[in-house]
Amino acid sequence: MTPRARPEPVQVIKQRRDAALARLVGGVPYIKFLGIQFDRRGDELTAILPFDDKLIGNPMLPAIHGGVTAAFLEVAAIINLSWSMLWEEMEEGRLDPAEGAGLIALPKTIDFSVDYLRSGLPRDAYARARINRSGRRYASVHVEAWQDNRSRLFAQATGHFLMPSRDDDAGGAG
Repeated sequence: MTPRARPEPVQVIKQRRDAALARLVGGVPYIKFLGIQFDRRGDELTAILPFDDKLIGNPMLPAIHGGVTAAFLEVAAIINLSWSMLWEEMEEGRLDPAEGAGLIALPKTIDFSVDYLRSGLPRDAYARARINRSGRRYASVHVEAWQDNRSRLFAQATGHFLMPSRDDDAGGAG
């Protein structure tokens, strides 16, 4: 009998996943401009939009600009969709985030509909995306955003995306 290979240490797995997420997010300059960050817990991502004065659209209220809110939701959807594609390849050992310039071609937005439920207050915001359908060519994603209380959403959105073909993956996101 051949001895079984030892499983990778948990810290090595976490570092590989964190590196892959950093490479994915780092390939989109607008994410850095808005200051969006991602908290990863296993395969689940939470997008975080730390408050900054530049995000205010109406200083009289003050409220986060609607365009910033929409961009935050769309970024959360695209990164979550891309992460779900990366996750499978990473866990099966077909992808090493240390090699190559980019990891994956990003999905392209077909349409994106935002529901503004209340004003985004001048504080940090959070968003989570749920993939409703993801096929070879098309995906549908729902995103919810909140600030202090997850049950009090300030915006939600639904988007449809054109998935990159497998040939696009060789070129990466960057």
